[in-house]
Amino acid sequence: MSRTIGWVDPFIVLMLGLVVLASIAPVRGLAAQAVEIAAEVSIVLLFFLHGAKLSREAIVSGFSNLRLHAAVLATTFALFPLLGLAIRAALTGHMAPGVLDGILFLCLLPSTVQSSIAFTAIARGNVAAAVCSASFSSLLGVMATPFLVALLMGHSASVSTTAIEKIVLQLVLPFAAGHLLRPWMGKVIDRHRKLVGRVDRSSILLIVFSAFSASVVEGLWNRVDAADIAAILLVSAAMLATVMALTWWASARIGLAREDRIVMLFAGSKKSLATGVPIASTLFPPAALGPVLLPVMLFHQLQLIVCAAMAQAFARGADDAAAANPATA
Repeated sequence: MSRTIGWVDPFIVLMLGLVVLASIAPVRGLAAQAVEIAAEVSIVLLFFLHGAKLSREAIVSGFSNLRLHAAVLATTFALFPLLGLAIRAALTGHMAPGVLDGILFLCLLPSTVQSSIAFTAIARGNVAAAVCSASFSSLLGVMATPFLVALLMGHSASVSTTAIEKIVLQLVLPFAAGHLLRPWMGKVIDRHRKLVGRVDRSSILLIVFSAFSASVVEGLWNRVDAADIAAILLVSAAMLATVMALTWWASARIGLAREDRIVMLFAGSKKSLATGVPIASTLFPPAALGPVLLPVMLFHQLQLIVCAAMAQAFARGADDAAAANPATA
């Protein structure tokens, strides 16, 4: 868990290292084809494991708190896309088109699962509800994100019949197969979560290296410069601050308890790198993947830093309240 909630995620450092490697020595020709095939196989494995990890009990128990889960899903798949559209409209002509596409794509992704649960636990929130909300978001995102991309980004993404078939074969069917096999595989998956996590991360690293190699060969760094990267960080910070402020305010307005407000704050404001990378690789041409993935990668690191600090602050507040009122602790 320390790898997930620390100030700097070593996984992101390794990923950025692969971006540098792809920029210096991108794979070409037959080697590029081999890496691309390996990346596609890893996507199938990644979503199979995602399906196998999803607890059916979490889905069933989630129906007991529909107001919270509906609020999280509305934030993830309505508020964020509206922000993404507004940002793209406001910054068109001021940032590289591919980067603006990446920011909008980021806004269409589902929430994270593991880190949403981890931060909720640290902040003394409703962990069971966090499991349900994050799982719902991840499950819905397999279909909702490609649909939203087709609706809002048809000019940039390939959403042809062939692309839909690719989504079904590489994402939906492996996810469903993994979940259907959970009764037989669940205990093995739970016992080897560290190994499964390594497979997850290795798959994402392979996809990122393949994507950036193809983009660099097509002239990525001639289209995206340091000013674009700085702008991504500024936009990501503003977007994260806006969503966290709105979710905290809205959760009070709809009468959620403090523990559930924490769930909405963390699950509603986060975006999944693990889901975003493979979905992007099925929807965008290889040359466009680099600039599309940059906002996803940078936002991921930023959300970890901010949410780690906030979770610790919530924990200190809960500890102080318990110390002041030992009878209620």
